[in-house]
Amino acid sequence: MSVLVGKKAPEFQATAVQGDHIVENFKLSSFLGKHVVLFFYPLDFTFVCPTELHAFGEKLEEFKKRGVEVIAVSVDSHFSHLAWLKTPKVCGGIEGVGYPIVSDLNKTISRDYDVLVEGRGIAYRGLFLIDKEGVVRHQVVNDLPLGRSVDEALRMVDALQFFEKNGEVCPANWRKGEKAMKPNQKGLETYFGK
Repeated sequence: MSVLVGKKAPEFQATAVQGDHIVENFKLSSFLGKHVVLFFYPLDFTFVCPTELHAFGEKLEEFKKRGVEVIAVSVDSHFSHLAWLKTPKVCGGIEGVGYPIVSDLNKTISRDYDVLVEGRGIAYRGLFLIDKEGVVRHQVVNDLPLGRSVDEALRMVDALQFFEKNGEVCPANWRKGEKAMKPNQKGLETYFGK
């Protein structure tokens, strides 16, 4: 498994669906200047996946308040995404999810982010927090049966943005509004090469 933290997020151009619209030539690079939470899930019309997509949807305003774009990716076609978005939640669908869902039918995006389960043709539950310059600052990859914590994704966004604004590092279990730590110049050089 590749560690992408500290590296440029792999660029992609693909077809995406947002609401009831198909978006051709959807590019990650069009979000430069914004923070991005990019997450992969195995397949449409499954069991754990809709719980995650709804959970991100329920917190979408919290991400937007922080200037963060949420983007989902799976190996399904955009037609499958569209059908799933039109399916009510009570029937296992994701009706009402408002962020873009990218089609990675040829599996190149999943492969570039090293979340593709080779031999099965689906993606692990990878999540990547990308900064305004397009650099991956956080990544976590769960096995297929293990759903993610959207609250933890928000906490990591808060920690990154706090560091970017204040230059203070965030200890374990830090939450927005709590005390952080101000490293000395030598500490900054050790961590960040500045």
